[in-house]
Amino acid sequence: MRKTRRFLLLLVIFMGLGAVGYKVTEAIWINKLREIKRNPLQALDYLPETALRIKDFRRAKVEDGRTVWELLGDDASFNKDQREAVVTKPRFIYYDKEGQIAEASAETAHVYLNDKELEKMQLEGGIELSYKGYILKTQEATYLPANEQILMPQRTTMVGEGLRLEGSSMEVDLGDSKVRLLGNVRTKLEPEKLAKQKGRSGKS
Repeated sequence: MRKTRRFLLLLVIFMGLGAVGYKVTEAIWINKLREIKRNPLQALDYLPETALRIKDFRRAKVEDGRTVWELLGDDASFNKDQREAVVTKPRFIYYDKEGQIAEASAETAHVYLNDKELEKMQLEGGIELSYKGYILKTQEATYLPANEQILMPQRTTMVGEGLRLEGSSMEVDLGDSKVRLLGNVRTKLEPEKLAKQKGRSGKS
């Protein structure tokens, strides 16, 4: 009888400890989830190495209900120590406040993250940027969110209807909607196509 009572008493104690342990663990995870909600990049700290690869990668920044940019890719791998994500076959879409869209594609994107958000993004290989009716092509580009700017340090071509420009490098100011070609600029004009484009613009 005494052995049975002791067994039951020990069982009650162990059950009580288990319940306390569960509550403590639950409280810890709730706090972690709150931290991640405030700063989503902290989720990287809780992921094992095997979980740091994501298929069908998609990220976006939304500000006051407006989508500022989207980044999509076939997959992404994360380096927790460097706070860097490498995205394969990236597609980057930027939406300015006037409704204009800049869309870029490349072979690879290196996305650098700080404690709060995207710090910069480097696109590499076969870059094609569509902006305001023009197609820009180069091999390297860097997007700087703080400046709303895309820098293209290598030779870049810009092609539109009736116009072709080349330069040693190029800068695109997304905030001011300006494109600057820098160094060894070459221009090729096709007057007939330009005239047709102006005619269509005048009618619209």
